[in-house]
This record gives sequence, structure tokens and C-alpha cells, in this order.
Amino acid sequence: MRVLEPQPTELSKRAVLLAIIRRSGFHLIEATVVPALLFYGLLVAFGLGWAYVGALSWSYAALARRWIGREPVPPILVLGVIGITVRTLVAVVSHSSFVYFFQPVLGTVAMGLVFLASVAIRRPLIGRLAGEFWPVTPEVAGRPAIRRLFRRLTLLWAAVNLATAAVTMGLLLSLPLATFLAAKQVSGLVLTSGAVFLTVSLSLRTARLEGLAFLPSPS
Repeated sequence: MRVLEPQPTELSKRAVLLAIIRRSGFHLIEATVVPALLFYGLLVAFGLGWAYVGALSWSYAALARRWIGREPVPPILVLGVIGITVRTLVAVVSHSSFVYFFQPVLGTVAMGLVFLASVAIRRPLIGRLAGEFWPVTPEVAGRPAIRRLFRRLTLLWAAVNLATAAVTMGLLLSLPLATFLAAKQVSGLVLTSGAVFLTVSLSLRTARLEGLAFLPSPS
């Protein structure tokens, strides 16, 4: 009896999004969404001090769980732990919640400038981050069309970071803390969702033109 090998599945936007979610969705939720929700819930229920402790404790517990279990540590989790540690220390020392939320604005601006600088030196940052969300071989990454795609996506995410910083700063200066936190999450979700949609659309278009529009085989 002949055994048929599984055929590659042609990509669609839905398939790409599902594959990305399976590959990195949990890491994003663990490193960013949960600490933000914890901070907001504890702030409303118990006050600012508990909000600091809760968000920081979650991040370190997630990191410790992987170290103890000898599991790979996602780069996004490492960046999240470093970021929330610095923010909390500076906010506690300065006795200012404004400083706690102003620091990410500066960090977002810096990240936008890093994206731009990486294009200027012809080493677009998206090319280095792509492997976190989709398997990309060196041969594929070296294709001219893929390199152009990485440049365009790097410019896109530079713009998203700078726009996010501007919107967040405007909200921080104009709204009470609890309202700011809710509005910040909504605005961030809108901007990020739009950027993700554009990223998937441009990537899928390029993949089809390059004959790469198939889901990767399960490892």
C-alpha cells in the first residue's frame, strides 16, 4: 500500500496568524499582557504599591519557572523583565507613578530610532526578529525580495513605535491614572493590530511572489 506524504498547506492570512499565535502568542501574553492586567487590577483594588509588586513578581516568577525547569527563555520575556525592573526601581526611588509610565514612552521612542538606524546601516532589525515568529532559513533571508520586505517592515514598525510613544504621552498628560491605563491598552491594541495586519499582508504577498507561500512542516 502506497503511503502518501503530507502536502504543504498553502498560506492564507488566517493560517499565518494562527501559526504565529501558536509559535509566539503565549510568550507575548506572558511577558506583556499579564503584567499589564495585573498592574491595573491591583492598582484599582489595593493601590500603587501592590501594583508594582504584582507586576514585578509575575515577571520574575515566569523567568524563574523556565530556569528551574531548564526551559529556553524567550528573548521577549528577558526584555520584559529588564524593562519592568528598571521602571519599578526608578519609580520607587523617585516616588512618582508618572515616571513609571514615562519611561516606556522613552523606551518606545528609542526602539523606533533603533529600527530606523538598523535600516540606515542596512541590517534591518525585522530580519533578526523574524525567527521569533516564523522559521526563516538563511537562504530565504538572503533573497533580494525578502531583504526588501525586511526593510519595509522595519520602517513600518519604526513608525508604529514612534506613533505609540506620541499617543501614550498625550494620554499620560491628559488623563487620570486609571483611565490612562485603560486608554493606553486600547490605543496600543489598535496600533499594534493594524501593524500586524499590514505585516502579515506584505509578508504573504512577498511569499507568494517568491513561491514560499506554504506553512512550515511541523517540527
